[in-house]
Amino acid sequence: MNNNLVKLAPFTRLSDRVWRVLGLNPGKFTLQARPGTNTYLIGTGPRKLLLDCGEGRPDYIPLLQTSLASISPDAYISDVLISHGHMDHFGGLTSLLSASPQPIRVHKFPSAPLTTHGIDHMRHFPDDIQVHPLHDQQIFQTEGATLRVLHTPGHTHDHCTFWLEEEQSVFTADCILGHGTAVFEDLSAYLIGLKAMLALAPRRLYPGHGEYIEPGVPKIKEYIEHRELRERQIMDFLGNQPTDYTALEIVEVLYKDYPTSLHLPAAHSVVLHLLKLEKDGMVGSAGSDPLQKKWHRL
Repeated sequence: MNNNLVKLAPFTRLSDRVWRVLGLNPGKFTLQARPGTNTYLIGTGPRKLLLDCGEGRPDYIPLLQTSLASISPDAYISDVLISHGHMDHFGGLTSLLSASPQPIRVHKFPSAPLTTHGIDHMRHFPDDIQVHPLHDQQIFQTEGATLRVLHTPGHTHDHCTFWLEEEQSVFTADCILGHGTAVFEDLSAYLIGLKAMLALAPRRLYPGHGEYIEPGVPKIKEYIEHRELRERQIMDFLGNQPTDYTALEIVEVLYKDYPTSLHLPAAHSVVLHLLKLEKDGMVGSAGSDPLQKKWHRL
């Protein structure tokens, strides 16, 4: 596929059993100038599974309804699976449940109270909705589609991806995107999840943002190699220095060709690499604030 950002149609049939309905929530964190988060209708029969439900934009539910009707006059949603606790993936829940003529079961992996950055993303999650907890290797079936839950933390603690047995494909949510690289909270967990997906050798990846990716294996390898390369660069830099360095000082060297406006976000990414390396016993540090503390190679 073309790695350039492309303008996606609001509703697209991607296979015999998968349709993409855009969340219509544009923004720099959702990719694409217009569509934003991908939501997916899954199944060949009238009963559909819905994966994610957008941010809650008012145009999303009418789009979802017309999309369902265009698939089949009898099509309906029985279950919605929430990939993780970021609002652009669950914000449409209240509107979805209110608009549906049939009851819809809501499923989500249990959340940790706080992320590693101390932000409670779930503070906006509706507290009047019954949520059925997802668990790793759980199976969901509807006509023509068998989905297996894969708990793949890293982007968030509660992040899940979904293996589509009939297509040998993965719905990757936010751990692999249709363009660029993903953000994460825990690099160790993130890489474990990527390698678990790689072991499945998926034919196609259906991401939470951007166009689908086919074949899937090269893209997963690219993501893993990108992080491992950055890790080697950090280790090489620290190994050649007589003094300790902060994450921002490391960024000023490794990212010297990037605009300075990107240095602070890059420093947060470098910190996550350093925390993994520290956990692996490869670097040490002095101080308490990860951004301010000094790091050295062991």
